[in-house]
Amino acid sequence: DNVMNIHFIAIGGSAMHNLAIALQQKGYQVSGSDDTIHNPSKSRLEKYGLLPKTFGWFPEKITSELDVIILGMHAKKDNPELLKAQELGLKIYSYPEFLYEQSKEKTRVVIGGSH
Repeated sequence: DNVMNIHFIAIGGSAMHNLAIALQQKGYQVSGSDDTIHNPSKSRLEKYGLLPKTFGWFPEKITSELDVIILGMHAKKDNPELLKAQELGLKIYSYPEFLYEQSKEKTRVVIGGSH
């Protein structure tokens, strides 16, 4: 099947968890890991069935079946899942790199401001 299979390393971030939910809603197969997740990310991931059952890093979650790894900012260079993804030669993107890859053929609109 042609469904993109995406794994988030550090899925609990404010931007990361929203992207994970959006991609799942789009029909992608989404999984993720994190060592700690706080609300509102935690309850939102739980609502969509994306909250990791156990917190921590599990290299066994990283397989050649994955099309893309999206790497959160607080994942360290020696993260066991990242090392496994590199070993398998998987495509690894940061959040902004992934957004660029998904939108480079489309018209992009940027809105600046503060909150």
